[in-house]
Amino acid sequence: MAIVLTMTTAEASYTKLAKHAGLSHKKMEEIIKKVVKIETTTGSYHTKNHSSGAYGRYQIMPKTAAAYAKKLKIPYSQWKKPHNQDKIFEAIMKDNIRSLKRNGIAVSAFSLYGTHQQGAGGFNAIVKNKQLSKSLERNIRHNLPKKLRHTSKAKLKKIWMKYWKAKMS
Repeated sequence: MAIVLTMTTAEASYTKLAKHAGLSHKKMEEIIKKVVKIETTTGSYHTKNHSSGAYGRYQIMPKTAAAYAKKLKIPYSQWKKPHNQDKIFEAIMKDNIRSLKRNGIAVSAFSLYGTHQQGAGGFNAIVKNKQLSKSLERNIRHNLPKKLRHTSKAKLKKIWMKYWKAKMS
């Protein structure tokens, strides 16, 4: 009797991303589970953030969804379908991994989530201690707990990194 092993789409995605990142399949799966837990707690593909407009299991912003839907030849009207959210998230993560490597930043749970949260350019500016644009400063403050949002601009990047490194460890 032969046993046939099949992989789910998500597992296949973890394997591809792990290889691209130079991480084990298990490590990539752990990272993605952490991202999902932070973004939606329940993992629902139908969660909507009413203040930002982010949607779905990975809390993808509509503008980002539009760009990736076009890139992946997914009709924009179909991007919210669970399998399309998975495809878009995989493409985003792949691009984020590429950016991290290009900028000499180690691929880790913290760096992958940081690029997902702040965008690859925003995360690079934070970790390379570049001057913050007003919109990036606003985003950083928004992605901190209320008690830390009033941190001085001089300490903001350091506080953000400390908070998210601990959260993603």
